[in-house]
Amino acid sequence: MRSLSAFVSNHWQLLTLTLLITLLWNTDVLLPLRILTVFLHELAHALAAIFTGGDVLSLSISPNEGGFVTARGGSPFWISSAGYIGSLLIGATLFILALRTHWDRAILAAFGAITLMVAAFYVRDLFALGFTLATGAAMLLASRYLSLEINDMILRTIGISSIIYAPLDIFDDTIRRAHLRSDARILAEQVGGSTLFWGGLWLVISLGVIALTLRYGLPQNSNITLRQKTTP
Repeated sequence: MRSLSAFVSNHWQLLTLTLLITLLWNTDVLLPLRILTVFLHELAHALAAIFTGGDVLSLSISPNEGGFVTARGGSPFWISSAGYIGSLLIGATLFILALRTHWDRAILAAFGAITLMVAAFYVRDLFALGFTLATGAAMLLASRYLSLEINDMILRTIGISSIIYAPLDIFDDTIRRAHLRSDARILAEQVGGSTLFWGGLWLVISLGVIALTLRYGLPQNSNITLRQKTTP
């Protein structure tokens, strides 16, 4: 009981933030955040295509939280697998860096710059272009003008959202509704296996990544206090 009380005391801000995101996830309040997690999903597909020798022709996200990447070449296995697992790894990395480093401004600025580059080179449709330009600009402005603590909280929020999004969407898209044309079904058609097999494997991997993130990423005390962090 004492250890549980100490854990809650040392991480009450993270616990509160996670609870708020969970409770408000399906509301309009968090719609921009949900679309951002979709952007991370598609960005992971695009990065996998590039890193396996392919070319990204376009990247799109929509206001109804859909998205797609059009690529030529690359590894179908890694491209299809990268969406859920890749976005989770991006989110977990942002989460750990926010908790463990003082680089919050630099990280958010880099994230904003990458978002603007994606908009410039790969986004073609109006909504996706407006969203990525506005999001990238907002990140750069936040990194320049907002406090280190607020930058830290922004990164934590994005990281937690991606961590929550990945396993829930894997289950919903590939297991509960296995008939959908999901990444898992596309992978099954391209390399073999079944939608349920790939979805189940991704779910196990995602839960393992989350467990490792929490096990090794959480410091003894994660609460933010004013002037706790200093600019590097």
